[in-house]
Amino acid sequence: DELLAVALDVTDEKQAVEAITAAVAWCGRIDVVVNNAGYAVLGALEELSDAEVREQFETNVFGLLNVTRAALPVLRAQGRGHVINISSVAGYHGGVGASAYCATKYAVEGITECLALEVAPFGLDVTVVEPGYFRTEFLSSDSVRFATQVIADYAKNPDGAREAVLAIPGKQANDPKKLAQALIVLAHSQKPPLRFTAGSDAVGYFEGELKKRHHELWAWHDLSTSLAHD
Repeated sequence: DELLAVALDVTDEKQAVEAITAAVAWCGRIDVVVNNAGYAVLGALEELSDAEVREQFETNVFGLLNVTRAALPVLRAQGRGHVINISSVAGYHGGVGASAYCATKYAVEGITECLALEVAPFGLDVTVVEPGYFRTEFLSSDSVRFATQVIADYAKNPDGAREAVLAIPGKQANDPKKLAQALIVLAHSQKPPLRFTAGSDAVGYFEGELKKRHHELWAWHDLSTSLAHD
């Protein structure tokens, strides 16, 4: 009586509406929506086909949009609710071989920030969660996908090697159970953050990005501020 499982392919807009409808029929309301569906297709930008990149966006971005659009009428009518979008450190930190995946997570970051502004007048909260490496099957051979095309020149960069990626599972520092508990804390918060960086490694990546961007901002400050009409 405490769990309702429904079939949902997030890339199917009709199924997203049906899932939300079923949830409301079962418990009368929706308090929190967590958009967590996603996968990674890895490969150098030149190796990735248009179809591989589009398929990545279908799940990671358009799937999130389908579920969110289906839920928003319910949340607006209630005058309260919380949308939690799972992004990644890849939403602010690029990596070799992760251009398609990073692009989807950068999109999730932008979508979340704009959505938060749009729905705040209705009493709704929106948070983007940026996890580091958690010990899940996300990067296992059964989950992660690689570009079909292989260009030998890119294989010379060990940072993007498939072997290196497939060696990660089981070695991630962070505990997914603790992240689940953190999401519950966020869901119960009266003033949840717009962004939540999850994991010590993620905090380190974020601090590094801040320093790098601050350095570049001031390194090019004079040129940046010299562009106004005379």
